Amino acid sequence: MQAPILRRAVYAGSFDPPTNGHLWMIAQAQQLFDELIVAIGVNAEKKSTYTVAERRQMLQEITAPFANVRIDAFENDFLVNYADSVSARFIVRGIRSGADYEYERAVRYINADLQPEIRTVFLMPPREIAEISSTMVKGLVGYKGWRQVLSRYVPDAVYRKMLADKEEN
Repeated sequence: MQAPILRRAVYAGSFDPPTNGHLWMIAQAQQLFDELIVAIGVNAEKKSTYTVAERRQMLQEITAPFANVRIDAFENDFLVNYADSVSARFIVRGIRSGADYEYERAVRYINADLQPEIRTVFLMPPREIAEISSTMVKGLVGYKGWRQVLSRYVPDAVYRKMLADKEEN
């Protein structure tokens, strides 16, 4: 008898910081696959607010309820090549807008040129979280009443981390 094929997927991003939008994507994707690798993509040309270790810790906390999710990081590689290196045959991407669609469509075709056996699966978040991004969340910090506003857009563990970091500064 042949062993069943593990359906492994990668959901990658900067997660700087993780948002409720990211958590929604993770919650949905982990239901579709046997294993979901949430991969922190490190772009040396981008200045990150949080270290990879801090982002990994936040992601581990918010994904703790999902037994089939593991956190990893990769640097200086195409996502599709990273997916191949961890034997994932699916990449999960989110589509929040028409602009996201156009960008992700082009990347999907390039990925297919590089690794034709890896499929891209697109998920579309509900309207109430579709506009949440890490950049938007970081932009809220510091304004009058920001603590109450921020708590709507990030998971509790991330919220606590952002509060603690702001109090240190």
